[in-house]
Amino acid sequence: MSSRGPLSCSNIAFAFAGAALVSGCNPPAPATPPSPVSGVAAPRIIPSPASMALAGGLPFELTHATQVTLVGANPEVAAIGEYFAALLRKATQFPFPVTATSAGSGPGSIELRLATDAASLGEEGYRLTVTPDSVRLVANAPAGLFRGVQTIRQLLPVEIESDAGVTRSIWPVPALTIVDQPRFAWRGSMLDVARHFFTVREVEQYIDIMALYKLNVLHLGLTNDQGWRIQINSRPRLTAIGSLTQVGGGPGGFYTQQDYQDIVRYARARYITVVPEIDMPSHSNAGLSAYPELSCGSRPPTPYTGIEVGFSTLCVDKEETYAFVDDVVREVSALTPGPYLHIGGDEVKVLTNEQYVLFVERVQTIVNKYGKIMVGWEEITKAHIKPTTLAQQWKSDSATAALKYGAKLILSPANRTYLDMKYTATTEIGQKWAALIEVNDAYNWDPALYLVGVTEQNIVGVEAPLWSETVRNITAAEYLAMPRLVAIAEVAWTPQASREWQGFRSRVAAHAPRWNYLGINYYRSPQIPW
Repeated sequence: MSSRGPLSCSNIAFAFAGAALVSGCNPPAPATPPSPVSGVAAPRIIPSPASMALAGGLPFELTHATQVTLVGANPEVAAIGEYFAALLRKATQFPFPVTATSAGSGPGSIELRLATDAASLGEEGYRLTVTPDSVRLVANAPAGLFRGVQTIRQLLPVEIESDAGVTRSIWPVPALTIVDQPRFAWRGSMLDVARHFFTVREVEQYIDIMALYKLNVLHLGLTNDQGWRIQINSRPRLTAIGSLTQVGGGPGGFYTQQDYQDIVRYARARYITVVPEIDMPSHSNAGLSAYPELSCGSRPPTPYTGIEVGFSTLCVDKEETYAFVDDVVREVSALTPGPYLHIGGDEVKVLTNEQYVLFVERVQTIVNKYGKIMVGWEEITKAHIKPTTLAQQWKSDSATAALKYGAKLILSPANRTYLDMKYTATTEIGQKWAALIEVNDAYNWDPALYLVGVTEQNIVGVEAPLWSETVRNITAAEYLAMPRLVAIAEVAWTPQASREWQGFRSRVAAHAPRWNYLGINYYRSPQIPW
C-alpha cells in the first residue's frame, strides 16, 4: 500500500507565498452562470470562475502597441507585471512595455491594479473587465492579481504558450466581466520526492502547472523509507547515507539547502506556499540508516528500495530522538518561510498507541517552538492536537476527531485525490489499492459532503497527493496528474453550484493544445472529447 493519504476559507491562518499572513478568506460570491451572448462561445477557463458575464461584441486585441500598466504598483505588483509581459512576449514577439502610473491607464493597455475598495475579494480574488479598448484586472492583494493573470492567459489563444514566435494577425481576449475568488484557502498537491527523486527543474515544472490552474500549496514529501532528500547541516549523514537510494534502485539524490530555497523562491514567485514533510516516527528508514542508534523498528535499518511500509520507527522513548527531531525541524523551519511543517505521522505499526500519542504531542511542541504550524496525516488525531494544527484526511473518517480540538481538516481522500492511482486496470504505471480513479471520479464529489459531521467551515482545503512508487520522472508524474490535477483544482476553487461534469470535460479538451505547447504529458481519457 502507498502512504497516506475540508474546511472552508474561514478562521484559518494561511500565508500566501511571499505575501501577508491572512486570517481566512471571504466566501465566494454567489455563482453566476455565464451570460448567453449570441454568437459568442463561452471561454474555456479552468477552474471555472465564481461569476462570469460575456459582453459580446468585439474583443480586446493584443497589438505591437499594447502595454502592461501598473496602477499604484509596489515591488510585488511590478514582479507580476514583468512575469505577465514576459509570458506574452514569447509567442507574440511584441514588446509589451511595463509602466507604472498613479492614474488610470489609457486605451490599448492591460491594467493591473490593487484597489482599496476590493477587500471583499479576499487575498486571492480578482475582478477582470475586458472591453474592446482595454483589459482591467483589479485585486485586493498581489496574489489576486497573479490568479487573474492566469485567467487572462487562458482567455488568449492557446498559441500564447509557444516559446517561439507565432505568426498570428489577431490575439483576441473576449469582452467579459469576471468576479472570482476561491472556495477553499488551501488548494494543493503533494509531490513525493523521497521514493523517486525529482530534480529542482522537475519540481519547478510541476509548480508551473499548479500555477496555471490556481493551486497554491506544494506539499513536498522530502523523506521516507527509501530516501532522505534535504540537507541538514547538523546531521550530515542524513544525506551522505540516507539519500543514496530510491525505489527499485538508482542513484537517489538530495537537495542542498540552496536547492531547497531555490524551489521555495520559485514557488513564492507564483504565490504557491511550500509545505515540507519530514515523515516520522515511521516511514523513517532512510534517516535511520544514517543514525541507526535512533531506530526501534522491526528490522535493522539498511538502505531500502522496496515499497512495503510500517516496519521503521524512531525510538520515541529516547531523549536522543527528540534532539534529532529538534535539529531537523529547526533547520527545515529556517529554510521555509511558509507557516506550515508537515510531520507525517501515518502508518505507524510498531509503536503502542501510548507511545505514538506521546511522540506526536512532543513533536507538535517542537514544531511550534520554531514558529511553524504542525500538519499531519489523520492518525495524529489520536493525540491532543492544538486548534491551529491541521489534520490531513486520507483513508477514513478518523480525521473528524480533530474537530473536538477545534482543529481543521485538509481533505485528500485516496479514492478521489490520489494521483498515483491508476486511471483504469490497464494503466501502465500507478497503483490501485485505493481505487481506480478516472477523471470524473476526481471531479464528481463535494468536499463539504464527503465526511459525515464535517461541514465546509471545518475544511481548510483540498490536496491531491502524487506518491512516486511507480513514478520515475516528471513525464510520468504529469501523465498521472493530468488531467486529474485540474479536476481537483476546480473542486477546490469553484463554488459547488457552478461545477458540472459535462461543461468541465469540454473545457479540459480545449486545454489539450495548450498542454502540447507547454510540453506537458497527459492521459487521453476516453471520458474527454479531445
